[in-house]
Formats: sequence, C-alpha cells, structure tokens
Amino acid sequence: MPHVIDLTLPTRKHWRWFARVMLWHDFADGDSFRHSFMTINSHGFTHADAPNHFLPEGSDIAGVPLEKYFGEALVVDLSHIGANEPVTAEELEQHAADVREGDIVLLRTDWPLKCSWESMDFWGEAPYTHRSACDWLVDRKVKLVGYDYPPDFVLRYQVTDPRRQGQVKKEENDTHHVFFPRGIAVIEYLTNLHLIQKRRVQFFALPIPFEGADGSPVRAIAIED
Repeated sequence: MPHVIDLTLPTRKHWRWFARVMLWHDFADGDSFRHSFMTINSHGFTHADAPNHFLPEGSDIAGVPLEKYFGEALVVDLSHIGANEPVTAEELEQHAADVREGDIVLLRTDWPLKCSWESMDFWGEAPYTHRSACDWLVDRKVKLVGYDYPPDFVLRYQVTDPRRQGQVKKEENDTHHVFFPRGIAVIEYLTNLHLIQKRRVQFFALPIPFEGADGSPVRAIAIED
C-alpha cells in the first residue's frame, strides 16, 4: 500500500506570515452552517511562487501548467549542511548525480529540525542555495525545485536587516533570478523531508488556480510505493 508523507507546514498564527480564519456564520448565532473566510499570505508557509512574483511579464499562478507541480522527485540528502552554509554545485554533483531531465528535485537540509520555523533564526542563520547550484540544476533541465530552507541568502535581510534588504540587487535573489526565466517551478518551505525513506518518490504540491495571484499555498505530499 502506498505510504503518504505530508511535507506541508501547519498554517497558524505566525509573527512573519499572515493567516486568519474569520467567522461569517456560526452555529452559536443560530445558523445551520459554519461559514468562514480564510486570509493567508500568498508567500507564507508551504507555497508555490508564480513567475509574476519575480518577472514583471510572468504568468500568474493560474497560468502555470499543473504538470509542473507533480511527478517523480529525487530527494537529495544534504542534511550535513549546517547554518549559514551553501548548497553548491559541488554538493549536488556529489549527492544528486543521478538526477534526470524533467525531475522534481527536493533539497533536504533538515533545517526545520535544526531550527524552529517559528523563530527569527530560521531565516537569519539558514543554509542557502549558491548560484552555482542553480546553474547546475538548470543544466540538467529539472522542472521543479523544492526546499526545506529559505532558498536565497539575501532573504535573511527581510528579517534581520530590512534596510539592507532595500539595497539588494534583483539578481542577488539567486534561485528566483535563475529559475523563473527558464520555466523552473519552485516550492518553498517544505518540511518532514527526513521522513522520506526512498531516494525517488512521487511528489504533489498543487496550487490554487487563483487568477492574478503571484503565489499560492499548497498541500505538498510525497508518495512512496
């Protein structure tokens, strides 16, 4: 029987990301149904970025082909990489040499085990993706990359030094700058990658086709046969 592993962060109150459920109708008011509104940051928790998040003329999330977000995934064990250390091309050459064209690549550092995703240090001390690793993945024509850590080094400034974030050049957002123009999809803030036992799994992380949106929450899962 297939084994399903949930790779999705829980959605709840967070100091950095907005998430709220607001009741509209409720049983306590004599209504027959409970009915609420959900408000969530499109780039909070486990989510997909749309091309128009980074590219002015890029597609919204509804325009990205659904096939981008599911398929065979290679789980790359980089759990030896620690705080403030880069995921480099050399690391991928050593640990992901069996990647295939069209693969989904899940970069597992176990950062959510090493540092709480509800702390500031999750961003301020995180591993990050080196530009060389981005180019390495492009050369191998992968279709999606997923991370369990903040993907770009400069993202830490949004939390640790917002004034410096304002001085960051657009191209310093390495994964966004390299992947989006080349049609490579991304899923950010995965968790539980350590629970996957197999090297290759089926992966699904389906966004909501919200027209005009620059991202979407996803329910990310891995399926082991």
